[in-house]
Amino acid sequence: MKRIAVCPGSFDPITLGHLDIITRASKLFDEVIVLISKNAGKAQASFTPAERMYLIEKATEGMENVVIDILDGLLADYVRNINAIAIVKGLRAVSDFEYEFQMALANKKLYDGAETVFLTTKSENMYLSSSIVKQIAYFGGDISHFVPECVLEDIKKRLVKENKNYEY
Repeated sequence: MKRIAVCPGSFDPITLGHLDIITRASKLFDEVIVLISKNAGKAQASFTPAERMYLIEKATEGMENVVIDILDGLLADYVRNINAIAIVKGLRAVSDFEYEFQMALANKKLYDGAETVFLTTKSENMYLSSSIVKQIAYFGGDISHFVPECVLEDIKKRLVKENKNYEY
C-alpha cells in the first residue's frame, strides 16, 4: 500500500521554508500531496490558487513523488478520500505548535485514519513566513534569500509595489 502524506498550507507564496518541509517529507513518504488550502483566518491571498499551484510546480520540479492539489473544504475529508496516512506540518517555533496541535486534534477527531507529523524547520527558516516575504517584497526589499530562485521573478512581479523600480 502506498504511503501518502498531505502537506497542507496556503503557500501564498511558497518560501524556502515550505520547500524544505516538502523536500524532507518527500523522503519519508511514497507520495506527498502539497495541498493549497484557504486559511479562513488570513486576509485575502496575493496569488490565486492556480498561480500558487504553478509556483509550487516550478519549485518542486524534479521531485517525482510530489503532487500539487487545491482544497476548498475540510482537510480531514480530503485526507480520508485519498487514503492518506499522514498530514505533514512544519513548525518554526513553539508558538506554531499550540495552533498546529489544536488543528491536529481536530483533524484526528474528524478522521482518525491519519496521523499528524510535525517537522521542525531548519534554523535559518525559523523567522520565515509568506507574510514576511510579501511585506519585504512590497517595499522593494531583496527576497532572493527567502523564496526558491526559480519563482523569484514571478513573485516579485506580483508583490513589488506598483510604479516603483527597485534594484536588487
